[in-house]
Amino acid sequence: MNIDTIRCAFRRIGLSTSLMFATLTLVACASAPLPPTESLNAARDAIASAEQAEARQYAGAELEEANRHMAAAIKAAEAERMAEAERLAKQARVAAELAIARTEAAKAAAINREMGRGAEALDEEMQRQGDQQ
Repeated sequence: MNIDTIRCAFRRIGLSTSLMFATLTLVACASAPLPPTESLNAARDAIASAEQAEARQYAGAELEEANRHMAAAIKAAEAERMAEAERLAKQARVAAELAIARTEAAKAAAINREMGRGAEALDEEMQRQGDQQ
């Protein structure tokens, strides 16, 4: 084997390696982006928490909005529109968290009203007791 044959073989190997690397790079770039699994799971968890907190009763519109965004996020992910799916999943999570916050606020307001009524009843009872003595 002479030196020219060896050089030619190394050039072919180098060219083949370069072509293989370029092909792998193109295939990697052309493959579908990964679905926003973490955002979708966070949205699902937030919606489940909102439903457990009875948000349907106190913040039904916000919970419904969260469910609409979640359904749209799933459809976008299935259609491989991952950026849109990510955005919609985050919107679903935020809407569910808003539903939870509004539910907690409504429940706290109801407890506050009940405590106020209890305090008024106690005041009235104390006045009656004072009037009787």
